[in-house]
Amino acid sequence: MTDIIRLNASDNVVTATRALETGTQIENVTTTGLIPSGHKIATTSIPKGGEIRKYAQLIGYASTDIAPGDHVHTQNVEFRNTDQDYEFSTDLRTAPPAQSQDTFMGYRRDNGRVGTRNYIAVVTSVNCSATAARRIADAFGPEELSQYPNVDGVVAFVHGTGCGMAGSGDGFEALQRVMWGYARHPNHAGVLMVGLGCEMNQIDWLLEAYGLKQGPLFQAMNIQNVAGLQRTIDMGVEKIRAMLPIANEATRTPCPASELMVALQCGGSDAWSGITANPALGYACDLLTAQGGTGVLAETPEIYGAEHLLTRRAINTEVGEKLIGLIRWWEDYTARNLGSMDNNPSPGNKKGGLTTILEKSLGAAAKGGTTPLTGVYKYAEPVTAKGFTFMDSPGYDPASVTGQIAGGCNLVCFTTGRGSAFGSKPAPTIKVATNSEMYARMTDDMDVNAGDILRSGVSVEEKGREIYDLFLRVASGEASKSEAQGLGDYEFVPWQIGAVM
Repeated sequence: MTDIIRLNASDNVVTATRALETGTQIENVTTTGLIPSGHKIATTSIPKGGEIRKYAQLIGYASTDIAPGDHVHTQNVEFRNTDQDYEFSTDLRTAPPAQSQDTFMGYRRDNGRVGTRNYIAVVTSVNCSATAARRIADAFGPEELSQYPNVDGVVAFVHGTGCGMAGSGDGFEALQRVMWGYARHPNHAGVLMVGLGCEMNQIDWLLEAYGLKQGPLFQAMNIQNVAGLQRTIDMGVEKIRAMLPIANEATRTPCPASELMVALQCGGSDAWSGITANPALGYACDLLTAQGGTGVLAETPEIYGAEHLLTRRAINTEVGEKLIGLIRWWEDYTARNLGSMDNNPSPGNKKGGLTTILEKSLGAAAKGGTTPLTGVYKYAEPVTAKGFTFMDSPGYDPASVTGQIAGGCNLVCFTTGRGSAFGSKPAPTIKVATNSEMYARMTDDMDVNAGDILRSGVSVEEKGREIYDLFLRVASGEASKSEAQGLGDYEFVPWQIGAVM
């Protein structure tokens, strides 16, 4: 492994693969100061206001004159909003044909959808019913659940909203889509919805709007109607106890890989995210789409500055325009809240070598592979297109994944460079480390080490195949590292949009 990586011949910065002392010779320049691992070094003179380029793309502008060998980071780089000339459908590449029809062992539901897990969910309409839901779920311990080996558990999905909000508009509609998505998720064998009764987010409205019918495996109740918290808990426990033997009748059967829908996520990113783990996950996404499966990229603020690369992959102008519309909404959203698109990256991202959101986004977009963009969706909207798709969401991981799962994702793959303890239910999370050092520190949390690409010469394609093969095994019931640690009970975070009243 060399001291630096140059990603494109047209770049005017390179990335240090290890910490470099002042006076280190790299290419044809000498470092003028200490360079942390993963950080950028100028290889030419860059005048104030000049473009800084990485991945053959613009990542920022010099805020002062930068000399060859200088450390290029927040102290001498400034961000500006993007001003792109968008092209549509000019980069349409299909994945190589699948060599075989891959399968996994999944749960085929009566409506034809396929689950990778078999949970019973307790879903709340409002924060006021959160305690009831948690106590209902907590009533079912390992001893009782051991009688139902085909049931993965009883999980409470509680949140901090549902009232004090407008009864229409973006926020209300997003919450209703989340509730519907979890109520109908193929990883749920049974669902109990619990409300207070007087909240803005009425369960009855949801049932009517989405045509949901109550039955043995789908029940709903309100604390006020049942006459109090404890009676609601007792009744809820009885309802779940009646569901368990029915849910236990579900068994895994061979299902085609085309039934997999994978949420493509990253969090705690570093400079290696866009060089190792994200491109490897992108290759795994290409393998999945070749099988007829679906990859769902999200986190709209984290494609900012890379969206022009995605519009070129849009199957038509309509899909591309929908993506641009999301970008414009986010520019307005951050401006009216006195923020900036460059508030992301986080301090940890910057410590790991990422300087601007433009640089972070170019690496994050690599998770989506190379195949055509077939659909763009609202937050938590059901994803119906096959292939590579995009869903609007914030960059905040729990809120973003909540939307992807509500949209139908039955697996989550999450890349991280700084390290993450994230996990999710009902769709299990696979975590991919971008570098070997963090993987060694957090081996109990990481499923895959993409640092091999940097340290051992493993190809992106080899690592992508390893990730894809793990998709099939985890979908078939193998526990991911986060799942084995019991993560996922507190990561249900619907995106709260709009005024709290």
